[in-house]
Amino acid sequence: MKTPVDDHAGSADELRSQARVWLRLLTSTEVKAYDTEGFQRWLRSSPAHQAAFSEAKRRWDALEPASRAFLLKHPKAAEAHVLALRGTHHGRRAFLGAAVSAAAVAGVAIAYPPARLWPAPAEWGADDRTATGEQRTLALAGRAHVTLNTQTSIRRRAAGAGTTGIDLLVGEAAVDLPAGGPPFAVAAGAGRSLAQSGRFEVRYLDGKVCVSCLDGVVRVEHPAGVRALNACQQTVYDADALSSVASIEPAAVSAWRRGELVFNESRLIDVLAEINRYRSGRVVLMNAAVRNGPVSGRFHIASLDSVLAQLQQMFDLHARLLPGGLLILT
Repeated sequence: MKTPVDDHAGSADELRSQARVWLRLLTSTEVKAYDTEGFQRWLRSSPAHQAAFSEAKRRWDALEPASRAFLLKHPKAAEAHVLALRGTHHGRRAFLGAAVSAAAVAGVAIAYPPARLWPAPAEWGADDRTATGEQRTLALAGRAHVTLNTQTSIRRRAAGAGTTGIDLLVGEAAVDLPAGGPPFAVAAGAGRSLAQSGRFEVRYLDGKVCVSCLDGVVRVEHPAGVRALNACQQTVYDADALSSVASIEPAAVSAWRRGELVFNESRLIDVLAEINRYRSGRVVLMNAAVRNGPVSGRFHIASLDSVLAQLQQMFDLHARLLPGGLLILT
């Protein structure tokens, strides 16, 4: 699909507008590596593109301190950026809306670097990473097969010459262990999970860890207690608390390994957050009235654009595609 970023020609106003969108995207916490590649293509299109972005950058550098102070006093001011992205206004007013939105994230640019050009502090020292939409299987400890889902980073743990487990820094990992070996551990957040055989999965996102046992027995150790998970059981913990044991449907939990996403009465906002982990670009829902709307279904990861089209129709949403794969739903 062609987006404004693909256009090599355009009026001065159009180029300035595109430059503002790129500036906002590149200073956000959600930009991906492929966004940077798209930006470089746009920037190399002509000297006029380069001049437009240089102008936008100069104006942003001058406005950033004031924008940051303004945002602290008026937290809802970032909503003005939506109007700028939708093209409702152009010129200085639209640029100010974009600048205020960018200021909201400028303070965390180091902790959450743009375009994943370097790892966030929590991922420093990772031995293995997967990009957006990528899955990879590693053979560890001579017998363990660890499958990393999209946007996952791990650090290998070793004792002597062998690998005894992993630190899951962020993302999702599935562990398959044949019988007849020492325990294999997955540390994530405040706890760790150990098993000698069987299959289990650990998901670590937004400070919350979910451990699911698909086969065998998994011991989950946490400062708040210990849980022994049998097949088809799950527990969740964060830095402070450890949940009780709950039953799960293994096929639904591990659907991502088959290239599927399964939702059962999930909130629309949570469904879109999950889609954003796999999809190039970013989907932003601006319609607060439907954010908690229920979604159920089984969707193919390879056809997420079709899934988004279904969701738009289901919730009567209007979509606007912007440079960098940014999709605004209103």
